[in-house]
Amino acid sequence: MRVLAVDPGSRRVGLAVSDPTGTIAQPLATIPAEPRETLAERLAAMAKAKEAARIVVGLPRRMDGTFGPEAKAARDLADAIRHASGLPVELVDERLTTAAAERSLLAAGMRREKRRANIDRVAAALLLQSHLDSRRV
Repeated sequence: MRVLAVDPGSRRVGLAVSDPTGTIAQPLATIPAEPRETLAERLAAMAKAKEAARIVVGLPRRMDGTFGPEAKAARDLADAIRHASGLPVELVDERLTTAAAERSLLAAGMRREKRRANIDRVAAALLLQSHLDSRRV
């Protein structure tokens, strides 16, 4: 079963999707977070287009494990996506995914402008792959 991952941000939202077996994550796209009023519907439409059976949304936690205002926004977005899509939506810890994505893009020799355009979808793929791996154990 295919899974869509959402890495929410204040300006951009990274997306990744799994293969049909739910084994391998692939970066998909980066979409603008604005307008916020239509974000959940746009994500639900993307899940339908990619034939996703489930959606995971990154839940930003601070390094000490506490939650900030970004976590509330992620929870609200997850609820809105659940309502708009009718699919199961799960929140997944996303600590350090953006930093790991940045490191991998730097290691690949990608220039700053290109990194900025790709980092959110790569972070979503790392988030999704971690989630898929944890479910197989």
